[in-house]
Amino acid sequence: MAGRALTRGVSRLLLGASENSVAVGRTHRRHWTALKRSVTPLTNGRVACLLGIPALSCLGYGAYHRVQSSAVVHALGKDEVLEQADYLFSCAETEKLYQLLLQYKDSDDADFLWRLARTCRDMALLPGTAADRKKQLAFDGFEYAKKALERNDNCFAAHKWFAVCLSDIGDYEGVKVKIGNSYIIREHMERAVELNPRDATSLYILGVWCFSFAELPWYQRKVAAVIFSSPPTSTYEEALEFFLKAEEVDSNFYSKNLLMLGKTYMAMKDREKALQWLTKAKEYPAHTLEDKEVHKEAIDLLKQLG
Repeated sequence: MAGRALTRGVSRLLLGASENSVAVGRTHRRHWTALKRSVTPLTNGRVACLLGIPALSCLGYGAYHRVQSSAVVHALGKDEVLEQADYLFSCAETEKLYQLLLQYKDSDDADFLWRLARTCRDMALLPGTAADRKKQLAFDGFEYAKKALERNDNCFAAHKWFAVCLSDIGDYEGVKVKIGNSYIIREHMERAVELNPRDATSLYILGVWCFSFAELPWYQRKVAAVIFSSPPTSTYEEALEFFLKAEEVDSNFYSKNLLMLGKTYMAMKDREKALQWLTKAKEYPAHTLEDKEVHKEAIDLLKQLG
């Protein structure tokens, strides 16, 4: 019984629960690309996708059509392929992106490999994906992320997606492995932030990691202590620091960061600040299904605060 309780608790840990999986896979996509060049902002990309008009620079537009028409994609330059890949990602063209990047699965270039790892994860999250296919994609994504990290240990995105994919495969390997992997997940997320302190989503993920362990009930901690002599621990104060830092880096970048700030202040019994951040989460423009879910949860929490 205690083991099942711990399993349920751990299932809510960083990137494990479905709500957090969606957060990682569907967070405003311009914050995940880690480009060294300028790309079309997501807001323009979203409108363009709805209208069927590619929101690309002249170079990007040309690359798009060459990729679409060329039978030998490898003939394109790296920059052109990556620009096309990032364009498809910004428009949530997951299956097309997967087919494009799959041609580079044997590449030694980390820039292709971490994108492929991320896309495997997005493919797994598509509605209607069969359970066995989800599992295969999870393990494929982890292998691509691992290879990306081996090829370039100084790539912050490789560290981030290695951590994300490691958490994903933990869902299939049992609670003991998942808790043990939590140390490694945090280590790589901290390295990602060290390499790129301006990536708001990396800071958000670290905040979720800390919040998840801070809210673990005492009886689940006790079970975890039986499995591990020193299970992962954290505090709401530590989680708050990461969420606030993410806002400092990029204000209002993500509805869920606003929600988590409200929930963290609630846990810390700071009603005034909880109201402030939950109100912001409620009023955040609902561009995605996740934004709508955040809006609903924020309203429910505001009602609890009276």
